[in-house]
Amino acid sequence: MFTFIPRRTIRRPVVVVAVLSVLVYFVAFSPEFGLFPQSPLRSTFSSIAGTTKSHVGRATTVTRTQFLRITRTVYAPDATGAPDRLPRILEDDDEIDGSLPKLEKHTYRKDGLLELNPRGPHPIFELISRAEANWEAKMNKASKTLEEACREYERRYRRLPPLGFDKWWAYVQENQVQLPDEYDQIYDDLEPYWGMNPTDLQLIQRDWEAHADSYTVGKDAQTDSIVMVNYTLPGNVGVKHELAEGAFQIMELLEDVEEHIPPFRAVFSPHDNPNLPTDFELREMALDAAASGRFININTPPEYKLHGWISACDPLSAAWRDPIKWDSAPPPRTKKTFIYDHREAMDPCQHPDLLVNHGQFLSHHTGPVPHRVLIPQFSYCPTLLHHDIMAAMPINWVEDIVPRSFDPEWEEKYDDRLQWRGTNTGMWHDEDTLWPLSQRARLVEWATNAYHENVTVLPATKDNKHAVGGGVLVRKAKYSSSMLDIAFANAPLSCAPKTCEKLKGVFEFRKAQDYKTAGKYKYVIDVDGNGWSSRFKRLITSNSLIFKSTIYPEWFTDRIEPWVHYVPVQNDLSDLFDSLVFFRGDPTGTNAHDDMARKIAYAGRAWSKKFWRKEDLTAYMFRLFLEYARVMSTDRLSMFYNHGTPGSRPPPVDDTKPPQAHAQNPDPEAPPIPVAERRKGNRKYVPEVVEELSDNEYEEDDF
Repeated sequence: MFTFIPRRTIRRPVVVVAVLSVLVYFVAFSPEFGLFPQSPLRSTFSSIAGTTKSHVGRATTVTRTQFLRITRTVYAPDATGAPDRLPRILEDDDEIDGSLPKLEKHTYRKDGLLELNPRGPHPIFELISRAEANWEAKMNKASKTLEEACREYERRYRRLPPLGFDKWWAYVQENQVQLPDEYDQIYDDLEPYWGMNPTDLQLIQRDWEAHADSYTVGKDAQTDSIVMVNYTLPGNVGVKHELAEGAFQIMELLEDVEEHIPPFRAVFSPHDNPNLPTDFELREMALDAAASGRFININTPPEYKLHGWISACDPLSAAWRDPIKWDSAPPPRTKKTFIYDHREAMDPCQHPDLLVNHGQFLSHHTGPVPHRVLIPQFSYCPTLLHHDIMAAMPINWVEDIVPRSFDPEWEEKYDDRLQWRGTNTGMWHDEDTLWPLSQRARLVEWATNAYHENVTVLPATKDNKHAVGGGVLVRKAKYSSSMLDIAFANAPLSCAPKTCEKLKGVFEFRKAQDYKTAGKYKYVIDVDGNGWSSRFKRLITSNSLIFKSTIYPEWFTDRIEPWVHYVPVQNDLSDLFDSLVFFRGDPTGTNAHDDMARKIAYAGRAWSKKFWRKEDLTAYMFRLFLEYARVMSTDRLSMFYNHGTPGSRPPPVDDTKPPQAHAQNPDPEAPPIPVAERRKGNRKYVPEVVEELSDNEYEEDDF
């Protein structure tokens, strides 16, 4: 480079100083890679999950002339910066000239994720405002009279409500149950059975009562009481009592309304995960038959599906289209995404990575063979790949955090780290399983290991008037130590002896926290265990902001709004740092949105107190059993509630069609609902291991 510069120029001290300054600048702020060896902890996970490489994007240089000619670096919207250096000013050329930038829009994908546009504002501003509008619209649209509720029912489901709907409505009104129209989960669960002959259904149901580890609740025509009519539970008295607890809880929930529920028999699985994987072809056959008023022939079922989990998916879905590497972690995401529709984000058919990073699926590797018939069994937490009927259970339900001193007000919670304590449940741990890829192992590894890695984080912008950029590269150790308090509690469980010892070497198992200690944290994350997290009720009833990662829809999923009542987190945790930084700021607290965090935390508590009471559970189960009793009845024609308002009519009698077809559509001229609309249209306003009891540990006491 000196060929073109006069030699005497080089000898000038001022030139030498300038050149050295430039060199020092680039050396000081260039990203450092490969200077730190991997920790043994990280190497353990790398053997299964692999390693990822980071890169640093470019920054642009902008020259501006005022009194002097000044050149400075401005981070381009799609650039990443040097480690540990969040840009203090996020601007483009227009901003330097005094005008606001022209912001671009983010992409809302059909799979429930918002895809970041670096030239748009920080997406969380938009996600919150959008969610608030959706929630307000849903609340305003709720039916206020029985007539309105019946009309809305017919609009959504194209049939008259079930017999006893008026009694259900009276209970809803008397107990101030909110959102009386939002029961699409019941429709989704039961609609396939409308395409089956009720005589066949009753035979299947009776046979399934003999299924191992189940209990059956019901009532007959001679009594008003709901009782446990059958069970096939283990002989051990303690285990039997534990597994049968759900039956007693159901009977207690329905005690005040059981006289209004027609006779029925319902088989329940007592375990905390589902066991009926779905055959997509079979379910579609049943749905199509239901829509056209026909019955499927259960004696000519589809062929056995040997494709495992993806047998539950549409052959045109991503799960079929994108090859799945069943023995390794999925590659890191190339684009930043955030959840806007939590149910869609839980769908492995749209997000096949879920099949290799959650214990529910990893426990069965590529997946089981689905049954060749649809079985009407109730479970506590189905996934979108199962056809278990969802029940609203009061397991570990709490009315409030008591004493209230254990849950200080937001301003009095002095620890602003993200907190989690729990056991290493989620799947069986041994040398033959991919436990390092399960949800809880990944969470703790993400938080406590790989301190020498760099991670790309979206900086928290002051407002939504500036482009957020593609994120900046930061040293993970700087963030993890000051922003996270995440660890396993007590000692390893759900593991073979050798693997238990290995877990002790890989992870730090800390002392469990009591509720008083846990109450000091502003931010808490909730993740799945063996099944759904039963601690969520207690967590969201607190004054803390809850981050929730799950693959299990719940009975209230249509009755809660992410970004209004809690912060949704993807199962791979790729958005967790970004969301946390947005609310609490970087390690120094820069651009923290504490007020927005407080608002969501308090909204979550208010929602829990108003929408998740015992009365709300009763209303759900009351309506569920009204619908279930109807679809299982051999006299479906007598099981409709005709409210007698103009435009409604009793089911016409036509002996040429199956009984359920007579009331399929209140308007006989109305066309069948397309499958896609049936599935998604209703929800949218803008839808034995370590010890005998280990499989039924609901993990409430993980603190």
